[in-house]
Amino acid sequence: MGASVPSSGSPCGEESIFLKAARREPTPYTPVWLMRQAGRFLPEYRTLRSKVPFAELCKNPALCAELMVRTVERLGVDAAILFSDLLLILEPMGFPVEYTAGEGPVFRRPIRSGQDVDRLRELDSLEPMAFVLEAVRLTRSALPEQIPLIGFAGAPFTLASYLIEGQGGSNFHHTKRLMYSDAAAWQALLDRLARAVARFLNAQIQAGAQAVQLFDTWVGCLGPKDYQQYVFPFSRAVIQAIDPAVPVIHFTTGNPALLPLVREAGGQVIGVDWRVRLDAAWEQIGYDRAIQGNLDPAVLLGTPELIRRRVEDILRQAGGRPGHIFNLGHGVLPETPVENVLTLVETVHQLSARQL
Repeated sequence: MGASVPSSGSPCGEESIFLKAARREPTPYTPVWLMRQAGRFLPEYRTLRSKVPFAELCKNPALCAELMVRTVERLGVDAAILFSDLLLILEPMGFPVEYTAGEGPVFRRPIRSGQDVDRLRELDSLEPMAFVLEAVRLTRSALPEQIPLIGFAGAPFTLASYLIEGQGGSNFHHTKRLMYSDAAAWQALLDRLARAVARFLNAQIQAGAQAVQLFDTWVGCLGPKDYQQYVFPFSRAVIQAIDPAVPVIHFTTGNPALLPLVREAGGQVIGVDWRVRLDAAWEQIGYDRAIQGNLDPAVLLGTPELIRRRVEDILRQAGGRPGHIFNLGHGVLPETPVENVLTLVETVHQLSARQL
């Protein structure tokens, strides 16, 4: 009760409250960070993007670091996440990605058969990803000591679905067709992706990332039976291969029925979206894991009063239990007013400091 809240976003004490929460240790207030927190809702980002294409920006470590550090300073959040894109790992594996206006990321030669899987090369060397690892080093060195840096990668299923569909946002019928019809091709594809993702995340840790998030953005298109058979072994393989000294946030969206299996697949922190109440999700996951979430990003398009009410409700569901990291259930929407993001961060800090 009565814990002080830092106005600048710098955690109190000797260690980041984000990392304490990830370990389910008591904190003076609930830490908060946001997916896509250095995104299109920021005027500074839009100005930069008007001069630098997205792919070029992602491959410029100095700009990536500067953008994230400035964002953390402006928003007052309790953690930074590497500025990058989860599909870049696929380029040295033989699948160049195009970022096009209106379409988003596109693969012009998608995987549709077992024969196509053979085009996906093993990620034997991380030299082609050196720009990402340099961005990790530069961002970590420029951040305040007590603000941790989160590295990230796409989970094997989500990366596979992009490769097979050719782009995101589909009904995933191509993905499911290959998954159901060619077990050997599916196994080979996800095995290869799992090895690459684990290698990449460990390299980010060695470069300075203090936590990592595994994004399984599209896995909600599956039911529990299919998740257990076609996804679970590969996500678990990635998480088990990651340096155990570093917290893993295992983030999925779209189907709360998957949460017990997601927990079993691994991760010290389980990220949840807004389609399930936080208290119900935590009960399913188990209180021996930390939880991250779970405000609907669209709430930030509403009034400050609505934001405060929804934040208060989520904090009430968390019940002051150690291990809650506040976040959205997905990334910040481009239309979001910056003032509403500032209201969110300030409200999380203030209300949780009164409760904890």
